[in-house]
Amino acid sequence: MPKLFNDDIAKQIETILEQLDKPVTLMLFTKSGSCPTCAETRQMLEEISALSQKINIVLKDLEQDSDLAKQYAITLSPSFVMLDAEGTYRGVKFNGIPAGHEINSFISALLEMSGLMPKFHPSVLKRIQKIDKPVNIKVFVTLSCPHCPGAVQSAHRLAMLNEHIDGEMIEAQTFNALSNQYKVSGVPKIVINDAHELVGNQPIEAFLDAIESL
Repeated sequence: MPKLFNDDIAKQIETILEQLDKPVTLMLFTKSGSCPTCAETRQMLEEISALSQKINIVLKDLEQDSDLAKQYAITLSPSFVMLDAEGTYRGVKFNGIPAGHEINSFISALLEMSGLMPKFHPSVLKRIQKIDKPVNIKVFVTLSCPHCPGAVQSAHRLAMLNEHIDGEMIEAQTFNALSNQYKVSGVPKIVINDAHELVGNQPIEAFLDAIESL
């Protein structure tokens, strides 16, 4: 399979990844047989990890490693979670390949998981820290959507800042049945605890408004 990133793009990514502070582990779940984009997702993660010694990949099988998949609430493949330097899962998950525009949310998550979290206004941080109930944020995206990475980044940042929150990107075309189930007609579509829906790259305050109303 030809490389996904040419030399110029790989060099640009490598330069960005030089900012990584602490190591990050990517645990990828694929499966044998029919698994659209599994091979491409593995290749993308391997090409990215080759650009930094601080990125590690762990390969798992959704069926053979079902107990581990259950631990991370993974039911789709390809899916991968990010683990911090201590090997702790902090609610950051990607379902499907984060290619196209989504490489932006992927690289942002790598940097932030390594310790380079952006600063938030103290009032926003206070609201995030007060959340004390389980929250799942699904962000449906397409790889051609320029507004989707911002929504994914917000979901992942909320997850990294509060242990009760999980944030997951879902590539809508790969997981078409799930997209139909959630009536995805425009992206980014944000679904919070299967109860609240937002469409568009909403500010983080809109996420918090929805969470606080649960």
